[in-house]
Amino acid sequence: MSTKLAGVAGDVSKEKLMHDLRVVVTDAEELLRATAGQAGEKVAVARERIQETLAAAKARLVVAEEAVLAKTKLAARATDEYVHENPWRAVGIAAGVGLIVGMLISRGR
Repeated sequence: MSTKLAGVAGDVSKEKLMHDLRVVVTDAEELLRATAGQAGEKVAVARERIQETLAAAKARLVVAEEAVLAKTKLAARATDEYVHENPWRAVGIAAGVGLIVGMLISRGR
């Protein structure tokens, strides 16, 4: 069970990383558009390097998103199979979780 929780935590951190990467890519693209009128060899070299880095980052982002989506589908499929194979156990687990959440909510009041 702890391996499953570690996997979920890893997926959450991957999703956060992907979100952060999307923000960086968007900001870099805005910076490139804002400096489009700037002249000079250093600016041109920097813009070219940023564009190459952005292209690579976008490619990695697509791969990471596909990996997270595949893992999510696998987890959903495994959960579905477990519930179909063990319906009463799944109901019991859900009831127990509901009871614990209810107790925690009632304590907070």
